[in-house]
Amino acid sequence: MAPNKFGYLHSEDYYEEFTRSYEVRYVAEIVHLGLHKFRTLKDSSSYILNSKVKLQFDTWDQQYSRKLDKEAKEKSKVSASRLTKEAREIQEGLESILHHTLEIDDAVNWNSLKDFSNFDEQLPPKPEEPTKPIESEYKSKIDPPLKRFYEPKLSILDKLVSSYRKKKVQEAKDKFDLALEKWNSENDDIVYYNSIINRRYQSELDNYQKEVKKWENDVAAFKNRKKEFYKAQDRNNQSIDELKNQFLQRDPNAINEYFEIVLNNSDYSNFNFPKDFELEYLAHSSTLVVEYYLPDIEDIPTLTEIKYIASRDELKEVHLSNTKKLKLYDTIIYQIVIRSLHELFEADVINAVDYITFNGWVTTVDKAKGQKTNCCITSIHVSREEFLKIDLYQVKPKLCFKGLKGIASPKIHNHIAIKPIQNINKTDKRFIDSKDISGNIQEGDNLASMDWEDFEHLIRELFHKEFSSNGGEVKVTQSSRDGGVDAIAFNPDPIMGGKIVIQAKRYTNTVGVSAIRDLWGTTMNEGASKGIIVTTSNYGPEAYNFAKDKPLSLINGSNLLYLMEKHGYNVKIDLKEAKEAAK
Repeated sequence: MAPNKFGYLHSEDYYEEFTRSYEVRYVAEIVHLGLHKFRTLKDSSSYILNSKVKLQFDTWDQQYSRKLDKEAKEKSKVSASRLTKEAREIQEGLESILHHTLEIDDAVNWNSLKDFSNFDEQLPPKPEEPTKPIESEYKSKIDPPLKRFYEPKLSILDKLVSSYRKKKVQEAKDKFDLALEKWNSENDDIVYYNSIINRRYQSELDNYQKEVKKWENDVAAFKNRKKEFYKAQDRNNQSIDELKNQFLQRDPNAINEYFEIVLNNSDYSNFNFPKDFELEYLAHSSTLVVEYYLPDIEDIPTLTEIKYIASRDELKEVHLSNTKKLKLYDTIIYQIVIRSLHELFEADVINAVDYITFNGWVTTVDKAKGQKTNCCITSIHVSREEFLKIDLYQVKPKLCFKGLKGIASPKIHNHIAIKPIQNINKTDKRFIDSKDISGNIQEGDNLASMDWEDFEHLIRELFHKEFSSNGGEVKVTQSSRDGGVDAIAFNPDPIMGGKIVIQAKRYTNTVGVSAIRDLWGTTMNEGASKGIIVTTSNYGPEAYNFAKDKPLSLINGSNLLYLMEKHGYNVKIDLKEAKEAAK
């Protein structure tokens, strides 16, 4: 019979039998292994019997094919149902990103960072010593023939007739010599056989000793690897203990690393969100600045259902509509921001952080230019005291974000860039904060130790260069030591321009909130659209908190150095040097 695709499921057994009339009848016992069906077919003609077998298998194959189709459809339905369930679980998870973390203790479990695994190699087995041959393995030597058993037996006649006597004596001697020769040959064979046993044992013993030597080397290497494994493990675990101790002692670098661990532990793996962030802990203001890369719209899972289309025997994906997708995206972003703030504050078991500035960035494609771009789409500055008063089980993430005076466009999915409330201080080698790295300091004047009047003049000149490129102008006013205003800038830009108040503060200590309040008052009194304050040092958290919802720009020492370099000034800021010089 011609083979077919289900031929491997056919089992056939043919034989002959005789009828009552002694005629030959051909018999076929056939089985379909797929259907588990059995049948016996008989016919007086082998040709007709083969046709019957083929027809029966064809019928069974059709039944089996329909069975497979039905099972495949059922599997497809089950698969569609399973995939739909998974998709809906993911969608539910996206809606509860914030709530998911509320049941989790976000404090770092130091032991979970340690390695307590065992060395998983096995000690090499010792070679088996060969068995020394036992007595029974050897062939025993046979006793030599005794001459007395070969003495001739002489009759009276033999004794009387010398020829008879000599003949018998010679025959006896020949028999003895033959027996002795046979004994020697057999004894040589035994010695040779026993020597083979000894040589074989010695060879096995030599090989064993070589294997033992190799085994001893392997054991020594094994013990060395095991020792190094546990030494490395101890070093790693000790480094975790050291990090923990440094964290508890409020070492800024350890605090930074601790919060990196916290954010890395925040699990978004179900959604395949990219995770990238940068942290800076500002010890002087107990502030943690977070630059966090949020997922782009295209990173959001949109699958909601898998439908099985029976007529086409295919699975069809159903996704969120674009409107729902954009709405979900905004919800996700607000949840991630609030969730991250919660995780950081909750994990802060030593109360090292009083304030968190969280800037949410996104890497996306500029639809107008078709190029990748990075833009900040959310920024929030919040105090521990204010945040911990919130019942996160009850809040709506967007309203919570707005209530905390977070900054974002009304529709986050539009990816409208905003100005971060506070940036991470990208360390400049010229800007030294209480650290002596004089070998790397670039040549130039130290702004922090300049005469205060020269400094204010320099700042006015700097902003003159900044604004004049756009057609603006800067007019000098009375000194801040007298009236609180250093300069007034006029920016002709119809959207971003207007009257701008500029104040310069050559400080070596943190600028407090009172200076920002004064700037705000002056800005209001002058009828200005914006106020700018520039310092050689930095601002306290209360200063940022006061300025975050007002048209005020706080330029710290790092920002100032950037502007100076932009306009061709080769200077530095060394607060420590300035403090020493002022003593």
